[in-house]
Amino acid sequence: MARKTPGSGAEGQLRLPTLGGLLRELRDSRRISREKLAFAAGVSASYITHLENGDRDRPTKPVLAALIAYLDRIEVLGDDERRHLLELAGLEHAELPEAATLRAAITTDMHRTLAMQEPNLAAYLDIRWNVLACNDAYRSAFPGVVENGNVLRWFFADPAAARVVLEWEDEAMLAVQSLRAAIGRYAESDWAVGFLAELAEFPEFRRLWERGGASYGRERLAMYLRDPRTGVPQHIAVQTFRLDAGPYPGFVQYFLGMRVRREGRAIG
Repeated sequence: MARKTPGSGAEGQLRLPTLGGLLRELRDSRRISREKLAFAAGVSASYITHLENGDRDRPTKPVLAALIAYLDRIEVLGDDERRHLLELAGLEHAELPEAATLRAAITTDMHRTLAMQEPNLAAYLDIRWNVLACNDAYRSAFPGVVENGNVLRWFFADPAAARVVLEWEDEAMLAVQSLRAAIGRYAESDWAVGFLAELAEFPEFRRLWERGGASYGRERLAMYLRDPRTGVPQHIAVQTFRLDAGPYPGFVQYFLGMRVRREGRAIG
């Protein structure tokens, strides 16, 4: 697996996801002309052209609803595609807290909850995959991730990731698609531009990013890890969900990895 070498640069700036880009991708996949889509939405074909090229402001809610309805009629949109369209439209936006602010908001009781999950893996992450707090089992299972500070960057910058994550390609792809989903809400932020430029230094990230797709959740529970101390494979049943309580609802997610015995039962 290719890794970043000191002093190496990106081969070109990666494109941030945009409403126009996703709209064009969905239209092309359905073989719909701009004229037909425009007629269905009650706008001109030139409006669609400008929208796809990023030359026009975001559409109003009624226009966006009409665009989605027509795309959905030709071929049903997936839940992630629909949500990504809505977030890229920027009709609802909340300020993105800094990781340090979110770390400071992790209470003593929340830290205690992490410790109580031992020997299972537990951590609080923000929607950008920054590690806010974790227990010892999580730290041991993903060596170097806490020191790196960000799970996604760890996947591509630290060779340990490929050693301990047995299905690295699938897990890295899910992480990249989750990042694309998060950027959908903050595509014009300094964080989105800067973080994407940083990750673009890694050829493997560029390859997976260019596949496209956004993910808002983990469809399968199973994650397979290799114990970094013994080399023994481990089956982890993973659940992740966002926290709606606290001072920053929706910005913190809880990661729980239950260790599964050979007979398929979770420990704990």
